[in-house]
Amino acid sequence: MPLPTPLIEALRATFGADLSLAEAERVAYSYDNSRLHALPDAVVFPTTHAQVEALVRQCREHRVPVIARGRGTNTTGATVPVDGGVVVSFERMNRIIRLDPDNRLAIVEPGVLNGDLQQALKPLGFFWPPDPTSSPWCSIGGNLACNSAGPRTVKYGSPRENTLGLRAVAGTGEGFRAGTYTSKGSTGYDLTRLLIGSEGTLALITEATLKLTPKPTGLRTLRATYRDVSAAAHAVARIMAQPVTPCALEFIDDVALRLAHEHGGDSVPMAGAMLMIEVDGEPETLPSAVEAVSRAARGEGLESLDIAQTAEETQALWSARKALSPAQRTISPNKINEDVVVPVSRLPELVDGVKQLAARHNVLIVSFGHAGNGNLHVNLLPRDDAERERAHACLADLFDLVIRLDGTLSGEHGIGLAKRPFMPLALQASTLDLMRAVKSAFDPDGILNPGKLLP
Repeated sequence: MPLPTPLIEALRATFGADLSLAEAERVAYSYDNSRLHALPDAVVFPTTHAQVEALVRQCREHRVPVIARGRGTNTTGATVPVDGGVVVSFERMNRIIRLDPDNRLAIVEPGVLNGDLQQALKPLGFFWPPDPTSSPWCSIGGNLACNSAGPRTVKYGSPRENTLGLRAVAGTGEGFRAGTYTSKGSTGYDLTRLLIGSEGTLALITEATLKLTPKPTGLRTLRATYRDVSAAAHAVARIMAQPVTPCALEFIDDVALRLAHEHGGDSVPMAGAMLMIEVDGEPETLPSAVEAVSRAARGEGLESLDIAQTAEETQALWSARKALSPAQRTISPNKINEDVVVPVSRLPELVDGVKQLAARHNVLIVSFGHAGNGNLHVNLLPRDDAERERAHACLADLFDLVIRLDGTLSGEHGIGLAKRPFMPLALQASTLDLMRAVKSAFDPDGILNPGKLLP
């Protein structure tokens, strides 16, 4: 049903021309990268914290849903307005408020693009470690909402480990601050880490104080190919068991390599599996670090190990990984992309299990991902209705396998709509009850992103 007239008048008074009721604009904000969609009743574009407070108070008074949105790169439907309401696009709150290398922090608004922040930090010799694949066009607010990470997480951690504090607005319309401007703090509950990964169900983030890391001056890229996926998975476990932590450790299975080879040509090697490994640090320490990682990479099933010496060689080694996404799109526009995680020592069991599931359900599955964290992107590629039906049955078996291996449903994509039905598989009832109680404390009327995350 349409928004109440008093609410529309209140929103116009708060936002003026930054409120849209036009159908074309509402359609543009009705979906994300999950391909799920639902039409909101309105879209607003705040530019200040005070506007967000006013918006939430106004919507709470009329029990109208409020859905925070970054740039819509999420793949789980986390920003789809399933109950209508008002979508809050933070794209115009995009100021880098302060860069403070002396204290190793940056203060930004949620609409700042990850890639723009990295460019601003580069001349200062720092970076913010989270680097999802979509970093050139995804927002910091979206990264925080889903705890989106990327390859560098293996060494530098996720947004939870790289955020000092937040300013936000709860479902009551009340603004608050959480966290500190310091790298140490032990003052009450850690609401900052609680809000990160909560997918806009607890509060709307309006400002973030991010922890910066000095950028290493040296980098080496290695590419190792293996006889089969099991040999590569065991190599991952060996690499992560020795003292030198790579800054990226990516796994690509045989099916993915074949697709990438067909799309990218001879620059992509044909093998049973492949690891892309990066080691960073200061130039004088790199040779010994590369040798330690190379030693761990060698073992049963290794076919080749190449170390890039120049930027051009590095780019050539990464060609297979870069060819993956376009190659998958040519096969299945209905790709189901999951980002399950298991303990690194159990990655061989997960990789073998995925192979068995693909055979049992007769579904094409491409696996690759951030192996150093045990985070595997399992991509089911159904090509018709029959395969889609089998893929959804396979998905349930995949999640069951992951839980049996002491893993979890998501490493960085979040839960949203897509994985919400499986939450009781991952968490016991008493844990979910505590989460519901937390949700009620922040959002007593349930207006913030309803229908997401909690079953």
